Amino acid sequence: MGRHGGPAAPTRAARVSKVPMIAIVDDDEAMRDALSDLLQVMGFESRSFDCGATFLAEFAPGRFDCLITDVRMPGIDGIELQRRLRAAGCTMPVLMITAVPDPAARARALGGGARAYLTKPVDDGALLGHLRAALGPEDGPGDQCGGDPSPGG
Repeated sequence: MGRHGGPAAPTRAARVSKVPMIAIVDDDEAMRDALSDLLQVMGFESRSFDCGATFLAEFAPGRFDCLITDVRMPGIDGIELQRRLRAAGCTMPVLMITAVPDPAARARALGGGARAYLTKPVDDGALLGHLRAALGPEDGPGDQCGGDPSPGG
């Protein structure tokens, strides 16, 4: 499922009429698979990543329309991932999910621009509602990035 490698990512304008591409970043393989399956059934495309570093290594502006990420992961966690994207000028919508409710992490995530902060097990309807709201009409704002969010960028 999703796209793997290949030529440079299409621009947002070139993808407007296509199915939204959602990035899933979670260190839990079962969660990645469940989210990917849900998104496929609901008509979205997705690409899954096992950690923030892997996502950043494959990230390209215009490639994704929204990011769904776990909050707590080894290495680059969801909040740091969002921070790096924002620091690079990327306004792609971010939805955070977590197994461990933490009011301070919630405040940091939402304060950093996350569109939602959901607790696992994630309610499918709530997730899809937040995803559709984040994408907005005609797939919404999508991935609008200026710089390189990778550690060296």
